[in-house]
Amino acid sequence: MENRILLIEDDIAISEMVENYLRKEGFNISTAFNGEEGVSKFLNNSFDLIILDIMMPKLDGMEVMKIVRERSLIPILIMSAKDSDVDKAVGLGLGADDYIAKPFSMVELSARIKAAIRRANQYSKSDKKEEVKIIKVNDLTIDLENYLVTKKGVNLQLTSKEFDILKLFISNPNRVFTKAQIYSFIWNDDYFGDENVINVHMRRLREKIEDKPSEPKYIKTLWGIGYKLGEF
Repeated sequence: MENRILLIEDDIAISEMVENYLRKEGFNISTAFNGEEGVSKFLNNSFDLIILDIMMPKLDGMEVMKIVRERSLIPILIMSAKDSDVDKAVGLGLGADDYIAKPFSMVELSARIKAAIRRANQYSKSDKKEEVKIIKVNDLTIDLENYLVTKKGVNLQLTSKEFDILKLFISNPNRVFTKAQIYSFIWNDDYFGDENVINVHMRRLREKIEDKPSEPKYIKTLWGIGYKLGEF
């Protein structure tokens, strides 16, 4: 079955270039040229991944992402000319799974899409096989089957990647993970040294699960090595 992708991009030339290339790669592509049209198509159809531009008319990419994340954990790949660390941080913090800056290589875009869909499918298949499994770590309760995390009974709104990172650590409580290993496990792709992606996700996760994010207890930093689950 073809993977269905929703491409939300207001630049017609870029949209056509991406659509034509990805169709040749075997993807089923639906296009939208502004945020409102993109949201409408998302709400009325089923997709495996969303490619989302940031600067768009009617609704910008950030607003679109907020709406999508209220309803779904579908992988979202930001495709934007805004390549500053701030824009990456904001985009990833709102729930994007990956970020590619314009101009970009079509080969790299295709590889990132395939990695994101592959990982989402792997979790979907594994969830169907697993029994309900709930793990408690100090004040955190993690429901691995239903992708729910609560702290002292309060539901924490984690993105799919934040949940995956937390699950990686609680499933391997005595293991130290380097940034390259985290990227390999979570993004299911080779690590190219882009520490910003790891740093942003780790910071956002700590802001949600830690009492004092600047003094983390759940996920400890081992300077110069990596990260590991804290001991309680």
